[in-house]
Amino acid sequence: MKPALQLKISQQLKLTPQLQQSIRLLQLSTLELNQEIERIVQENPLLELHEEWNAPAADDSYEHAQPVAESADADSSPAAEEVSEVKTEQEDSFAPDTEWQQENISYGTPEDDDMEAPQIPDRPLSLREHLNFQVCLSQLSECEKTIIGLLIDSLDDDGYLLQDLDELTALVPPEMNVCLDDFQSALQHLQRFDPPGVGARNLQECLVLQLQAMPGNVDHREQAIKVVQEYLEILASHDFGQLKKLLACDDQSLRAINKLITGLNPKPGAQFDSHSERYIVPDITVTKREGAWVANLNVNAIPRLNINQLYANILRQEHRSAHQLVGQLNEAKWLIKNIEQRSSTILRVASAIVERQQQFFEHGDVAMRPLVLREVAETLDLHESTVSRVTTQKFMYTPRGIFELKYFFGSHVATDTGGACSATAIRALIKQLVQEENPKKPLSDNKISTILEQQGIVVARRTVAKYRESLQIPAANLRKSF
Repeated sequence: MKPALQLKISQQLKLTPQLQQSIRLLQLSTLELNQEIERIVQENPLLELHEEWNAPAADDSYEHAQPVAESADADSSPAAEEVSEVKTEQEDSFAPDTEWQQENISYGTPEDDDMEAPQIPDRPLSLREHLNFQVCLSQLSECEKTIIGLLIDSLDDDGYLLQDLDELTALVPPEMNVCLDDFQSALQHLQRFDPPGVGARNLQECLVLQLQAMPGNVDHREQAIKVVQEYLEILASHDFGQLKKLLACDDQSLRAINKLITGLNPKPGAQFDSHSERYIVPDITVTKREGAWVANLNVNAIPRLNINQLYANILRQEHRSAHQLVGQLNEAKWLIKNIEQRSSTILRVASAIVERQQQFFEHGDVAMRPLVLREVAETLDLHESTVSRVTTQKFMYTPRGIFELKYFFGSHVATDTGGACSATAIRALIKQLVQEENPKKPLSDNKISTILEQQGIVVARRTVAKYRESLQIPAANLRKSF
């Protein structure tokens, strides 16, 4: 074959940096968005972030939020024309020069040096710091303290020692002349430290250590220790009849023993968990207006950005010497535009959800109607992936609590009337039935399925079991009390 040239026309989807930024901002939570904006503001001098911004009115117009217009043949236009177009838009977009008032500029004063630094709150002690502090106060030899320190470093976050003592002994250098008995003795010292139960190698040992740490005059203490040591599996299966025979006690005594054991802490080290709490900032608030529930954008959670007028004036007055700022100006405009588009999309999706879930806000989970992403996407003329991004890590504040937008979506179950019932509503009904059941004769999954069928909801027993497990409700035999 001879080489030849061919002209071929094809269409190709190309994501511009601006579109990529829009998609990325859309899937960020509000807290992540604030962090991202703070980072961009530090890198781009054309942007200003107001630490305390006022909520914009509904008819507010953002003069500097419009993106740079792109012509259809931008790829083939000369560079000089592109620069000219950018400069023309800059002149049209920026407000006239304003006088810089002296009182708007703050300078350092001699009194600033005398101001006290802000107080930093004390960080809570971790489990290891708490235990090492007790080691320092103990009357032990340096060798014993060293071994206990090794044991402390081997504890998990719940306070359990999951590594075998033989393995720890093998890790010690031979010149320390430490044997397995030394580790066992050190472990006994560690298990006397606060919190009770620390240093246990399993749940059974953890509960026994806590019971042994109680005063000797605590009622039924010895019987509780015996139950944990010998009959813990029987207690876990709620076979109270067999326990009464094994302990030769009455219902009142067994009830006191059970209360004593269930009041123990299976994770003694969890109270020292140093992980910071995660705060939820709702993106949407729901209020009732003229008899209907409506969604409103939480403007207090949205950062307000403006173009820095100082650099804007530099661009207007000195075009030739400020070429570097031209690109940063375009990036600033696109960021402001993308943030506004993000807020608008979230509000549209939230409004569609609230419109379809009016009965939920009136009556709660039992009135939740089936809803899928495709239904909202088709209504708003959006792609399902866009709706999925909008509903992930976005939260709605309602009179019934704070919910992630994804909470309002769920599969449906057929009813005998030919309709459909939301899986969320069925879970709420199951939870309600369990709360109202007789604790001495809890409802089985099959019985719950029968009750739901009597209410017109056809649900198989295995489906009831799946929903019950998702609600973290134990099986009927584990819910039984006496």
